[in-house]
Amino acid sequence: MKNKLWMGMAAVACLGLSACQPEAKEARFMSYNVKNGYGLDDSTNYVRTAEVIRKEAPDVVAIQELDSVTGRSHGTYVLGELGKHTGMYATYAPAIDFDGGKYGIGILSKEKPLNVYRRALPGREEARTMLITEFSDYVYICTHLSLTEEDRMASLPIIKEEITRFKKPVLIAGDWNATPESDFLKAMQNDFTILTDMSQPTFPADTPDSTIDYIAVSKSTASKIKPQRAYTVNAPVQSDHRPVVVVADLF
Repeated sequence: MKNKLWMGMAAVACLGLSACQPEAKEARFMSYNVKNGYGLDDSTNYVRTAEVIRKEAPDVVAIQELDSVTGRSHGTYVLGELGKHTGMYATYAPAIDFDGGKYGIGILSKEKPLNVYRRALPGREEARTMLITEFSDYVYICTHLSLTEEDRMASLPIIKEEITRFKKPVLIAGDWNATPESDFLKAMQNDFTILTDMSQPTFPADTPDSTIDYIAVSKSTASKIKPQRAYTVNAPVQSDHRPVVVVADLF
């Protein structure tokens, strides 16, 4: 009886104490179109590209425009180089065969993903892909969407289908090749909340005047994440895009 009484009193006490709420865990999310480490000064430098990422200390970063052992990259596995210089785990998803190797997207993460999924997306100028990585507290998706609005719109049902399998927070990031006023962004926001600051342009990196890089969270899981701040990184030379970062609490 005393045991039951004590448990009841503790439960009542918890109702008024924030300490009884689930403890939040801070996470840093990043997205960066690195253009294979090829900067606006016409030089390729994986170390300085990695330094942009390392300086922001993300838990996970979605990366677009990555060669894997192509002639253009002189046989270099570009994501592997970035992983080496950041100390992060590399997960690659080729989208097309290119110049003797592959070209696609990737994710760098502090921890090895629990599961990895890939799904083809439409793209008439080149095939596109979606890379899904599942971690203990969240799911992070990388995309580099088509240059064509019709193909971007056709990608939406595929994206929505894939996220239904998860109950934990689902975030999607990447170069979407779409501005905030586009029909695609308007349609995207029916199911996703944009976490990045759309008023901060991301392209071109030296004199940005367009926002085409984003991080968003599925509305169906948005209650499990509380954004704290979002910003665009001042990286004017290392690529033709500036990276975006979101810092959030996970519950």
